[in-house]
Amino acid sequence: MNKIPISVIVSVKNEALNLPSCLDKLKRFTQIIVVDSGSTDETVTIASGMGAEVLQFQWNGKFPKKRNWAMQNAKILNEWILFLDADEFVTDEFIDEIAFKTQDDSYSGFTIQFENYFMGKKMRYGYGFKKSALFKKSKGAYEKVEEDLWSHLDMEVHEHPIIEGKVGVIKSKVVHKDFKNLEHYIAKHNAYSTWEAQRYLQLKQTKNAFLSVNQKIKYGLLNTGLLPAVYFLGVYFLKLGFLDGKQGFYLARFKSHYFFQIQTKVDSFKNNIELK
Repeated sequence: MNKIPISVIVSVKNEALNLPSCLDKLKRFTQIIVVDSGSTDETVTIASGMGAEVLQFQWNGKFPKKRNWAMQNAKILNEWILFLDADEFVTDEFIDEIAFKTQDDSYSGFTIQFENYFMGKKMRYGYGFKKSALFKKSKGAYEKVEEDLWSHLDMEVHEHPIIEGKVGVIKSKVVHKDFKNLEHYIAKHNAYSTWEAQRYLQLKQTKNAFLSVNQKIKYGLLNTGLLPAVYFLGVYFLKLGFLDGKQGFYLARFKSHYFFQIQTKVDSFKNNIELK
């Protein structure tokens, strides 16, 4: 079987639970690169044993972060790059679709949609999750955000790719299913909310920042103080999250609390600034 000329970059740190399932589904691609951040579990051993190239990344707190750094330093063999996390699992339908669509030279990138699992259950309702994680290396890169160790996140999480040219949509979904526990989920969102609060305060002082439509809506609601309540009502009732049972309720509450964390951290950081 001819392999697909797409380079897959998987960003990891202590992902021994998720990584085997992720890498096992990538055998049809010509190049798999795992970018590690000093894992202390079996992550590197697993990646090497499954035939992936392994790079070590140590962030200095400045630009570039992990994915942009990989684009600048890895020996990427193909023009097309697919960025994945270890808890994101491709399907044969997804691979078939991107193998076909990336042959159309009129496209510079594609938006990927996800099938989300929470507490072991597939979420059929609520807001969909998507990101532009497949693009040509000559046409895109992740946005540059000036930061000084806001939350010790060494990878682009909320930074969006800036892609020059036409961006399409992949209809087949990637499975997003983290095998780690709920405690990991809560800790991760605590770190993310710190970054988002600091980013929000930075944007208040920046006039020319690039924002997606969703970011504009999110930060606009954050200004009003209504974002946590609006999100919960929207995801649980308007988007029928209640039909996902208790997991749908838990997820709606956790995500609305995430936005509440951002809101309160913004106030906390502003007060600290004013006291200096």
